[in-house]
Amino acid sequence: MCNTNTTTATAAASMASPDDKNPLLPPGHIYLTLLPLPKASGRSDKAEDLKSFASQPPQKPSITGSASPNQRLLPSPSETLKEAGSLFRLSFPIALTALLLYSRSVLSMLFLGSLGDLPLAAGSLAIAFANITGYSVLSGLSLGMEPLCSQAFGANQPRLLSLTFYRTVLFLLCSSLPIALLWLYMSRFLLFLGQDPDITALAQTYLLFSLPDLLSFSLIHPIRIYLRSQGVTRPLTAAAAFAAAVHLPANYLLVIRLHLGAPGVAAAAAASNIALLLCLLPHVPRGPTAECLGGWGPLARLAAPSCASVCLEWWWYELMILLCGLLPDPRPAVASMGVLIQTTALVYVFPSSLGIGVSTRVGNELGANRPSRARVSAAVSVLLAAVMGLAAMVFAAGVRERWGRMFTEDSEILRMTAAALPVVGLCELGNCPQTVGCGVLRGTARPARAAHVNLGAFYLVGTPVAVGLGFWLGLGFVGLWMGLLAAQVCCAGLMLHAVGTTDWEAQARRAQVLTCTGPPPPPPESAAATEVKVEGEEEAAKLMDKEEKEGTKGVICCYEPLISLKVCDLER
Repeated sequence: MCNTNTTTATAAASMASPDDKNPLLPPGHIYLTLLPLPKASGRSDKAEDLKSFASQPPQKPSITGSASPNQRLLPSPSETLKEAGSLFRLSFPIALTALLLYSRSVLSMLFLGSLGDLPLAAGSLAIAFANITGYSVLSGLSLGMEPLCSQAFGANQPRLLSLTFYRTVLFLLCSSLPIALLWLYMSRFLLFLGQDPDITALAQTYLLFSLPDLLSFSLIHPIRIYLRSQGVTRPLTAAAAFAAAVHLPANYLLVIRLHLGAPGVAAAAAASNIALLLCLLPHVPRGPTAECLGGWGPLARLAAPSCASVCLEWWWYELMILLCGLLPDPRPAVASMGVLIQTTALVYVFPSSLGIGVSTRVGNELGANRPSRARVSAAVSVLLAAVMGLAAMVFAAGVRERWGRMFTEDSEILRMTAAALPVVGLCELGNCPQTVGCGVLRGTARPARAAHVNLGAFYLVGTPVAVGLGFWLGLGFVGLWMGLLAAQVCCAGLMLHAVGTTDWEAQARRAQVLTCTGPPPPPPESAAATEVKVEGEEEAAKLMDKEEKEGTKGVICCYEPLISLKVCDLER
């Protein structure tokens, strides 16, 4: 940009070393800024000012006009209330949408249970396999577009928003092909692992009727993130309500009237997802261009760790079910684990919605070069997450004797559920802050940090503790949940440390690089302003001589020094 009221000078320039480059930064990217000089009356004064500024070392530019807001450890009460309102307006519709979608899974399980033990077991096995190999992968990969879209919206880059959306759709469609092949041959894989042939055969049929979900979710996930990153949530809630309304009559028609059994439940779920997609299609951006076929680098580098972060936590719960099958009395243990996982899935709706909300808010503010507001949003969301964790803990402890009766009347299952619910409540005390902290990291485009935290907390801490307490020390079912508690506490501590040590100004600079769609356009030929890069005293003197010889009047020269930043600082 040109400043027509001041004359600017050039500072020394340097590029970051190749070893320090961040993979998210395009090669050879440089930062440009203006160094204002006081007005001078004569050419000699200008030359002296140019020489003095050229001899000064480059300084890191400041994103904000005042550093004081970023130096405050805690936001003011007015900032807290304002940000809490923004987060509530964004997170509440997301939570309502998630509850509507959660009701569909509960309804599917009820219809499977009404068909008998074999369809229920086969459907549960098929859903678990689909979660591990398909749904979690697509959900995790789609989260790679979340920081790109939220920061692009904050930076007022609608073109980048549209490009990221279509690139993600293509990326998920390509990823669905190997998943579909795996689903087609699921029976061979499960029979090799020693699963029951009858259950496996019916589970294979269930998955075949679920194949349309791969296409549906390859579009649903990107549309949801595309809208959420812009703060648009009402269409998502309306579409989820319509899909939930379709789900019940579809199950009744296919399962009760047409007697399709477990495959009918899968077909009804697929039809419900297609209805959800049809409601969201009017909100997609304009048609794709050939440009979306390239430039997948930043998206892929964000999608891979995002997928790892989601899958590592998701898969750990499936591992818990497998460990329950190794206990001395596995049948009530597996059943109780299923009840408790359904409970945690219900409670998880609220911190995950807040995590999505803060991810959007942080990304928007960083994209708009407002790091202080991003810091306030992160701090307020962590505070709200702590309150959620306390509420969940009190709820779990208060309903420990009655909650299990909503699912079963088996005395052994009720005993195990009541014994583990207080531990589940303590787990939520750590799960809520760590889920929101993960959302903050996504908003700052640091999913790799979250993936490392989940890997260390769940598999290097939680798994050994669960195995040790559950089997070696004989605590059994409760010991497995104690392992989850250890994992959640460790994960929460590491996530909060990552959020608390974030350099928000560095993240704002990084967001500006991430949302750059290309080099700045060249100035028009008729423009009077001329941009010149000057390095050192000799170039400044030559420029002044040239300006004096040409005798141009009214021509404004903007000298934009190239200021390099160490890329390693951007990951803090």
